[in-house]
Amino acid sequence: MSPLQSVFGQIDIYLFDQLLRGRIAPGMCIFDAGCGTGRNLAYLLREGYDVFGVDADPQAVAAARALAASLAPGLPPGNFRAEPVEATTFPDRFADVLISSAVLHFARDDAQFDAMLHGSWRVLKSGGLFFCRLASSIGIEDRVKRIDGQRFLLPDGTERYLVNEDRLMRLTEQLGGQLLDPLKTTVVQNQRAMTTWVLRRIA
Repeated sequence: MSPLQSVFGQIDIYLFDQLLRGRIAPGMCIFDAGCGTGRNLAYLLREGYDVFGVDADPQAVAAARALAASLAPGLPPGNFRAEPVEATTFPDRFADVLISSAVLHFARDDAQFDAMLHGSWRVLKSGGLFFCRLASSIGIEDRVKRIDGQRFLLPDGTERYLVNEDRLMRLTEQLGGQLLDPLKTTVVQNQRAMTTWVLRRIA
């Protein structure tokens, strides 16, 4: 393991960028909506951030709790809960930073996507940072095949709920958010596209 990896774990490189730019600062409350085993949380836990997370997979939550226990022994196990993002029991507007990394594109349909997005957004404080990475059709429009609604078959053989630039811009306005960065999309050798969507909550 490299020295950097021992400190930052498997953190998403675009989330790491937000740390480097000072947008995620000590003392902030962090909520990971779809935390999995906690791959984005190692540094935040070690540095004493107040970290919370949910995931629909109980085994993943157990792993996140174990990670927290090893890196931040004082953090209550109840900070991590096995529950869907769209039905989390955490209170409204309590988090300074909302992380949604590779989660929303697993929605079955429009209704679940909207529920997952709003379930995540509601826990974010006014002025808070919304960091989202999700699959999109941006840059690979001619390579994806529609299955039903916004679910598509990608060239890599996976099925995902995909958004495009117009949809993300409309959602930004509807949520009461403001883009902090232009939309940034990484196309992985014409196999899939991942877009980084970073907002400030202004409403």
